[in-house]
Amino acid sequence: MLQTFEPQTATLHYAAAPTPPASAPVIPSTNPAPVMSTPNHHHILIVTGPAGCGKSTVAKFLAERYGFTYIEGDDFHPPANIEKMAANVPLDDADRWDWLILLRDQALDSLKNGATGVVVTCSALKKKYRDVIRTARLYDEDPNAAVHFIYLRATKEVLLARVGARQGHYMKDAMVISQLAALEEPDETEIRKLKDVEIIDVTGTAAEVQKLANTAVDRIMLEDGAHSNTA
Repeated sequence: MLQTFEPQTATLHYAAAPTPPASAPVIPSTNPAPVMSTPNHHHILIVTGPAGCGKSTVAKFLAERYGFTYIEGDDFHPPANIEKMAANVPLDDADRWDWLILLRDQALDSLKNGATGVVVTCSALKKKYRDVIRTARLYDEDPNAAVHFIYLRATKEVLLARVGARQGHYMKDAMVISQLAALEEPDETEIRKLKDVEIIDVTGTAAEVQKLANTAVDRIMLEDGAHSNTA
């Protein structure tokens, strides 16, 4: 189980999370599926998790699967943030705040320019960071706008191994440790009350992770469509 480094963080009950782990008997369709029709919603999917969890890989897969616009969150970090991370200096709340607002606004601009949905990569390590992005619903012109978080969960060992295998990336092992120390995994309020978080176990193969992500987002689309039809 992923261990955070903040003793005050509440223990999560991952077994009760809405998405089963990769070892569970999940059998979504593996056939190339057409883009799902979601005309009554603007969808913003935020693929979250610490460095090394595979945010970009999963987000690109989902963007292609659903015909959504892809936004790489790291591309919007200001130079000062990149310099800090390259020097193994953890970002603080002040460093991340404007970045989170910028990502939210980039997603909204894409929707305003005609996208039916957007997939954004963003570590969104803390609940208050996710809350900033949740406010996109308030600013979107579509009253049925839907924001959902796809949290990619992995052990420290997996994250360190993946980051260590990267070539020429500014994110180093020390930054993974600092992100885990800051991490607040989605809590029961987010999962059970807000119902806008899906948890994906990413310790399996790329194909297994894609199946889990596909299943989770298919469910999101179906549920959002049902809510829209009854509204």
